[in-house]
Amino acid sequence: MTQPTEAVAMHPAATVDGKGLRALFGSENRVIRTRERVIAVTFNAAWNDAGLDSILGELARRRTPATFFLTGDFADRHPAVVRKIAAAGHGLGNHSYSHPHFKDLTKAGRQHEVVAADRALRAAASGAGRAMTPFFRFPYSETSPAHIGEVNALGFADIEFTTDTNGWKGTDGGMTVDRAVDRALDALRPGAVLQMHVGASQGRTEVIDAQALPRILKAFNARGYRVIDLRTLLTSEPRPSKSF
Repeated sequence: MTQPTEAVAMHPAATVDGKGLRALFGSENRVIRTRERVIAVTFNAAWNDAGLDSILGELARRRTPATFFLTGDFADRHPAVVRKIAAAGHGLGNHSYSHPHFKDLTKAGRQHEVVAADRALRAAASGAGRAMTPFFRFPYSETSPAHIGEVNALGFADIEFTTDTNGWKGTDGGMTVDRAVDRALDALRPGAVLQMHVGASQGRTEVIDAQALPRILKAFNARGYRVIDLRTLLTSEPRPSKSF
């Protein structure tokens, strides 16, 4: 069972610029601009929610915040899942509506993908406005300066990632829990952004990232890192840091 919003620790980071959302514009933001030993944990969801309960349970147990980048199609298919994530106190990010290759779309098509996903997420979250973030993550992490500018013009900052555990590939794709953990730790640095996935593709139910998460969070803590909530980057005045 997931815990309520109060169970999630926000843990702000003192950003280098301290200018909030606008400081994130014009960049694909693969790291947080900070000198602190902090890391952000994020999850994408476009397929299914096969690993969600395990993931939310571990995050709640460690009082660790995360941001979930969901497609609008996922939100339309799983509104109760969106509400469950919001109720657990985590942030909701925009991952486009249908997860297309943006380079294959017109400008109007790209704008529709962002706006339609935002509408779907807000409808599914139904009243959990605090969970909504002005963060967008490109499908396949395929960015360009022009496309980032389009997203920024719609009021969203692009948040990509320092590394992906690649757990989404599953054992069929040569991944194991050990390899997922190693990829997360190999990329550890101040301000790193970790990407994982909630579900499994092509009808699979095995979610390596859900299995790897306890070991990853334990290792972060052992190395003196703490997990922050990306929403704290939106404040114009950085607050003093806290430890776990």
